Amino acid sequence: MMKRSNKKSIQTIARKLITDVNPKSVVSEQFRTVRTNINFSMPDAEIQTILFTSSSPGDGKSTVAANTAVVFAQEGKKVLLIDADMRKPTVHYTFHLTNTIGLSNVLVRQTTLEETIHHSSIDNLDILTCGPIPPNPSELLSSKSMDSVIEEVKEIYDLIIFDAPPVLSVTDAQILSNKCEGTILVISANKTEKESILKAKEALVASQAIILGAVLNNFVLDKDHYYYQYYGTAE
Repeated sequence: MMKRSNKKSIQTIARKLITDVNPKSVVSEQFRTVRTNINFSMPDAEIQTILFTSSSPGDGKSTVAANTAVVFAQEGKKVLLIDADMRKPTVHYTFHLTNTIGLSNVLVRQTTLEETIHHSSIDNLDILTCGPIPPNPSELLSSKSMDSVIEEVKEIYDLIIFDAPPVLSVTDAQILSNKCEGTILVISANKTEKESILKAKEALVASQAIILGAVLNNFVLDKDHYYYQYYGTAE
């Protein structure tokens, strides 16, 4: 049976899920811009599976993936956020969920999707946590079981968002990017080096990933920026 998380728990992590706790904020509006850009990135094809990754750890790809999932759910789409970072999973922390079972269990057929997926308290948003960290993440992600999981969830959800490990750390993101209809690279302002970005892009291109674009994370806007002038600082 699918599980429902507690609304109060989600609200305690406002820093990460600003799109839920403060949808009128400037940052939330920027996530809606990301949503719009994704919708227009491939006008002749409906994108159903999107991978979020980064070049290196600490660039904020998990936070960006979670908030993007929220704004798509707010739009009315039925969304599934999958924690496919089977080395350092964080989605269960973000949503204050248990991680005793998850994607890894589904891939080895220890449990079913229906038994494993969590209903979040955000309307239209479900979560599939990573589950116990396996000894062979790359093999599991490249398996036929992973292909079957993707096809199964595509029958249920309008959009599936994958939170994958950094590209330059392990091969997992390359494997998954080849299975997804679009990939987004998250870049941390004043942190991610240009050389790392180029190497990550080359790795994704080599995997035949369809790169939809990049998200610049942790960029600080000046108070006189037009976003502030137009939207103000409403809480």
